Amino acid sequence: MPDPYFFGYGSLVNLTTHDFPDPRPARLKGWRRVWRHTDLRQVAFLTATPDPDCEIEGMIAHVPNDDWAALDAREWAYDRVPVTGAVSHDLTRPVDIAVYAVATEKQSLPSTRHPILLSYIDVVVQGYLRHFGEAGVERFFATTDGWEAPIINDRAAPRYPRHQVLKPSETALVDSHLAAVSATIETMA
Repeated sequence: MPDPYFFGYGSLVNLTTHDFPDPRPARLKGWRRVWRHTDLRQVAFLTATPDPDCEIEGMIAHVPNDDWAALDAREWAYDRVPVTGAVSHDLTRPVDIAVYAVATEKQSLPSTRHPILLSYIDVVVQGYLRHFGEAGVERFFATTDGWEAPIINDRAAPRYPRHQVLKPSETALVDSHLAAVSATIETMA
């Protein structure tokens, strides 16, 4: 029986946000990231969406004892989608891999009422920097759509529940990439 693994492409890339065992870099072919809102959450989050011309980097990790309950609770606004054949990784044993994605019919565009949190972007970029380097951060921005969405600067009082403290160099890296994609950052009221 293959071991269960998940493919993380957002905050799950930052290993300080979870303790799932055997994390390792991987690539998911035929998908891209996009910023979307769902009525199940107050703010916009990343989701994966099919795109035959794209491949995204992320991390896979083991789901111990085939117990998806904790991860399903964390990713409760998403559907779990099997993607085993689309993921390249360095494991030599058989695994079943799933990705979490918001169903298309449950998605809407981010808005000023449902913005992206800068503290969430910080966590994601910090994870990509640690595991894929600055080139990986560049690829993250290039394979993510929706940067025209409003972003709320909540760094002083982070609203993202798994926020992390960034080094000044990490904050500068995030800010420079957001400027390069012409992101609009508003101060939190």
